[in-house]
Amino acid sequence: MGLLDNESIPRRKMILFFVIDTSGSMIGKKIGSVNDAIENVLPMIGEISDENPDAEINVAALEFSTGTRWLYDEPKEAKDFIWQKVEADGLTSLGEACEELNKKLSRSGGFMPTSSGSGYFSPAIILLSDGGPTDNFEGGLKTLQGNSWFKHAIKIAIAIGDDADKEVLKQFTGSSEAVITVHNIEALKKMIRIIAVTSSQIGSQSSSAIDSTKQQQVIEKVNEAAADVAGAETATSPSPAGTDSYDE
Repeated sequence: MGLLDNESIPRRKMILFFVIDTSGSMIGKKIGSVNDAIENVLPMIGEISDENPDAEINVAALEFSTGTRWLYDEPKEAKDFIWQKVEADGLTSLGEACEELNKKLSRSGGFMPTSSGSGYFSPAIILLSDGGPTDNFEGGLKTLQGNSWFKHAIKIAIAIGDDADKEVLKQFTGSSEAVITVHNIEALKKMIRIIAVTSSQIGSQSSSAIDSTKQQQVIEKVNEAAADVAGAETATSPSPAGTDSYDE
């Protein structure tokens, strides 16, 4: 009998991070739509994970306003992740969020412990924001950019409306093509679903593709899909100014 007979080989893990702006400007339909969209996409991510023989997709969520908070102390399998509705209030501590993300993108005391026994794919990180940081974003980002997990991660940002600081989101993701602007509630919901599903599918692939290729694959597929979403804007297909529609 072989050594591996009757034993299942553990799948590697891929963590999908949602990093969510819950500052006061997100109050109302914006934060409500974020809650609805993420709650609805989690079962889809769970199905992708269940059907993948090579990877188990886990989910982690970090909210930032005046300070930061993880929705759970550790990542959970997508099918077991019960969404906790977040509320909008306070400032925009994106720099602190970068520092907090840096702590968890670690094998020592973070979300990637070596004791897992199965190893990890590089994570996927989805950042959502409708404004600009009110703290030391540059310092926090500089720390995060020195993190190897972050360097190799899939990074996509959703700019919610014209007031979002797209230059900041570009700095976070590494390119303007990785920033999608949404101008209405339906576009916001659709792009959360598209980006979460696409990042999960590509990020959990076991292939010879280098991580930068995975990032580019996600960018290309997301930009292609965004072209068919009314109210979604990409770097190569900008919308006219004043097209926001987030009426209460």
